Amino acid sequence: MNDSTTAAYGARAAEYISVAGRLDQMTDADHALIEAWRDATPGRLVDAGCGPGLWTALLHDGHRDALGIDLSERFIAHARATYPGVRFQHGSFADLPVGDATLGGILAWYSVIHTSPTEVPAILAEFARALAPGGSILIGFFDGIPGAPFDHAVAPAYFWDAEALTRLLNAAAFTVTASESRPRLPGEVSTRPQGHILATRS
Repeated sequence: MNDSTTAAYGARAAEYISVAGRLDQMTDADHALIEAWRDATPGRLVDAGCGPGLWTALLHDGHRDALGIDLSERFIAHARATYPGVRFQHGSFADLPVGDATLGGILAWYSVIHTSPTEVPAILAEFARALAPGGSILIGFFDGIPGAPFDHAVAPAYFWDAEALTRLLNAAAFTVTASESRPRLPGEVSTRPQGHILATRS
C-alpha cells in the first residue's frame, strides 16, 4: 500500500468501517474459511493489512497469538479501541516486524490488492522470510485479468487470478494447496468476483 492509498483509507476510514468493519457484515463462507484456516495453522499468526481489525480478532478468538498490522493509523486506533485484548501495530506488511521463520501463518485478506503487480513478488518474498517452513498463507483477492487495474471504492486496485498467483507463490518458495474463485454472494459488500488461495512455505 503506497502513501496515496494509505491517505485514501485514512480519509474514508469511518465510511469503510461502517460498511465492512464487523464480522456480521462478512459472508458466512469467508468467516468459516478463515476460522478453519486459523484452527489448522499452528504457531504465531499475522493479519497483514488488518484494516479495522475484525479478522485479527477472529484469529485471536481461537486463543491464538495473533497480531494485526496496517498502515492506516485510523484503522489501528479503531481496532485497538474495539478489540482491547488483541494486539495491533501500525506498520507495513512489506517489512513485517518479526524475525525470520518465526510465524506459523499469514492472512492477507484482500490487502495485497492495492500493491502494484510489479511489487507483489517482493511482498511474497517478505512473507516467505517471516514464515517458518511449513507455515501457511491465505490470500484473498478479486478475480479477474491478472494485474489489470480497477476502480476500487477507496483506492486503485488490481485483479488477480489463482493461476497467476500460483506462479508468483511458487517462485517465492510456496506450494499452493488450494484455491477457489466465486461470483459475488447475495448481500456481499463487494460487487466483484472473488477468490482465495492457500499455500504452504516450502
